[in-house]
Amino acid sequence: MEVSEKLTWIELDKKHFFHPSSSIKDSYEKGPVVFMERGEGIYIYDADGKEYVDGLSSLWNVNVGHGRKELAESASEQMKKLAYTHSFSRFSHKPAVQLAEKIASLAPGDLSVVHFTSGGSESNDSAFKIARHYFKLKGQSQRFKIIARDRAYHGVSMGATSATGLSIFRELGGPLAAGFIHASAPYSYRCEECKPECKGDCAIESIYDLIEQEGAETIAAIIIEPVQGAGGVIIPPPDYIKAVRKICDKFGILMIADEVITGFGRTGKWFGIEHEGVVPDMITFAKGVTSGYIPLGGVVISERIYRELVEHSNQNFAHGFTYSGHPAACAVALKNIEIITNEKLVENAAGMGILLQQGLEKIKNELDIVGNVMSRGLLGHIEIVKDKTSKEAFSSSHKVASQITEQAFEYGLITRPIMYNNTDIIAICPPLIINEQQINQLLDILQESIKKIMGRI
Repeated sequence: MEVSEKLTWIELDKKHFFHPSSSIKDSYEKGPVVFMERGEGIYIYDADGKEYVDGLSSLWNVNVGHGRKELAESASEQMKKLAYTHSFSRFSHKPAVQLAEKIASLAPGDLSVVHFTSGGSESNDSAFKIARHYFKLKGQSQRFKIIARDRAYHGVSMGATSATGLSIFRELGGPLAAGFIHASAPYSYRCEECKPECKGDCAIESIYDLIEQEGAETIAAIIIEPVQGAGGVIIPPPDYIKAVRKICDKFGILMIADEVITGFGRTGKWFGIEHEGVVPDMITFAKGVTSGYIPLGGVVISERIYRELVEHSNQNFAHGFTYSGHPAACAVALKNIEIITNEKLVENAAGMGILLQQGLEKIKNELDIVGNVMSRGLLGHIEIVKDKTSKEAFSSSHKVASQITEQAFEYGLITRPIMYNNTDIIAICPPLIINEQQINQLLDILQESIKKIMGRI
């Protein structure tokens, strides 16, 4: 792109584009950080032709990589035939039915009925409404509260924000919706109660404490991410999620697994919850179902819950979205799942995930400011600390994780800093098509970036 053309686009951006999740002041005064032009495989290219490793799959979602023409073709073919029809009032079409059947075949246990949305926030809001509606139909309208967790991220619509346990999101649009309460996050490395080794017991106890405090008869659901994504890529201790399932069974509470990030191969299984040997009552999904090529999300409901809804319902389910089950979006999702299956990308995520974990451990062992690393499949984190022994963090004014990600960006790697409650974390989430050479490229850039910043602080 010519300099004059680029400057024109920057000015137009500053004047007209209200960027999501960005500094309003910086957007207005400075304009965009970068103009992206095209993508191919695990790489994305800016308007000047510079190549970047997309180490976050854009927003945790470009699972099959960039530039997949077959996904564009699937949308085009469907649009030529039937671009759009709604699915209200029992209207239907083949792509939605085919996709619902396919997702049901991939989901664990008896999760077999799909309600479609346009994205993750809508999916989680829908799950909350379904849970509350379910108990109303059973004559338990007092069951409306949702237990989420500290450091949770469930989206930015009002219900999803209320479930989110990150203050920056909660403070923006308050007051929040009623009935959302938060238990402790199961982050063993930062647990101050279970030294020397945390097994997640205190995080489970905090759920019991909330149930005792609020009354089990008022709790409709517990929502958990199998791996907490935007809260720091936190993998729970072994058996933690099994313990949550036992709590739900004991008190008659529904269990919702938020698989918006972890679904469709990201962790080395089709759904992240499968690592735990647990079947929730609902799974919410989005992102990886289309690899971000077109907006789509949904809720997968257990056959048991759906049967009870059918049995007790005598009225219209007054909930849904204009684009629920959008024909073109469903067609793209079907092709995306076909690519993941045919190219064995779930298996690749598992295999490359082992290499990623080994590489992260190597970085931890070699660099003094890397205190902790975690990963599952192609989803990982590095926590930066001032002192490894004490786990002392740098002061928030240093913004070390931000410095490292900015340096990595200069070197051609896109990652994401997560700074919350005095923790400096760098998130890693490359496309599922990544190979061994590219894993090494990502890790090399990351290590060099950390070394560079170590020399400055």
